[in-house]
This record gives sequence, C-alpha cells and structure tokens, in this order.
Amino acid sequence: MFDDSVVERVAGRAVVLRGADVDTDRIMPARFLKAVTFEGLEQHLFADDRAASRARGDVHPLDEAAAGGAKILLANSNFGCGSSREHAPQALFRWGFRAIVAESFAEIFAGNSLTIGLVCVTVSADVMAILMREVGVNVLTIDLRAKSLAVSGGAQWPIDLPEASRMAWLSGEWDATALLLADYDEVAKVDARLPYLRTTSRNA
Repeated sequence: MFDDSVVERVAGRAVVLRGADVDTDRIMPARFLKAVTFEGLEQHLFADDRAASRARGDVHPLDEAAAGGAKILLANSNFGCGSSREHAPQALFRWGFRAIVAESFAEIFAGNSLTIGLVCVTVSADVMAILMREVGVNVLTIDLRAKSLAVSGGAQWPIDLPEASRMAWLSGEWDATALLLADYDEVAKVDARLPYLRTTSRNA
C-alpha cells in the first residue's frame, strides 16, 4: 500500500464537453508537441476548438467562468481517440482536471491517464445525458471504492472502469514512481550489476 498515492474518490465541479470521438489532436494540437517537457501544455488545451468558438462568437466550455477550478470533465463516447500522444492527458491534468467521466474511452488514452494520476471512469449514455443537463455548478463525487458517482445533495449512479485500474487506484500502485522509490535498494543492486552502466560511467 502506497498511502500517498491512494485515490479513493475525486470530488469537484465539472466541465461539460459535448460530442463523441473527441480525439487527441483536438485535445492537444500537434504543433504544440515540440517542447522537451510537458511544462505549459495546459495553455494549449483544446486550442483550436477554443479559437473556433471565439471566432463564432461563442464561449468554449473551458473558457466559461464556471470552468475555473473544475476538477472533473464530462464527455461522450470514444473520448481520447486518434493518436496515442501522452501530451493529451498531460495537458488535461496540468489544467487541473483530476478525473474524466465519459461514455467510453480510447484504450491507450485511458492507459496514459492512469500512469499520471488522471482517473477515467464510464457511465451509460442515459446517465451522461442527465449529468450534462443537470450538473450545473453542483459538486460531483466519484467514489472508486463504491463504484459510484453522486451529485451533491442529489442522485447517485453506478460507474465502471477496469477492475485492474480500480485496484491500482485503491492500492496506490498506479504510481510507478512511488513503486520504484519504495524498493530503491533493489534498484541500486540491479544498477550495480549492469556492466554497460559501469562502462558508460568510466568513459564519461
């Protein structure tokens, strides 16, 4: 058990992003992938969609006043499809989202999200329609132990996610860095046995 990495629930206000098949190029356009690190990616989250909304005289969901400080993103089916770029979940996480609730996810996107601490859970299309219509400024609570999602002072619905992912959240084992550091003596022993590391060190 890695107590600092255990995630049992995520609670906060939600941003509603309507539409199926939101791909990773929309989430994080390719021209912003030139950086060596992920620092600052959140500035370009949905950059083209937001610019298109402004050009139409509309307000993109991320630019609405109520989106400030939101922790949860609501989406429709096949969220995160397209290329496997890990920059997409990185940008969402760095924006401040700690969970995404969707009708379904692209598998690679969900896997990339798990490795950085971004919870991905699914609900039925009927439940999503209710959430998108009624969530407003209410606080949502995702309970991974109970496998439920609740609106503050209101209804509660079941959620779904792969059981392996759920157990990784509840045990803290989703956090590969914590796993590595927890047994660092063993890492050092392996390091000492690798001859090419010793050779590289001597020739440096």
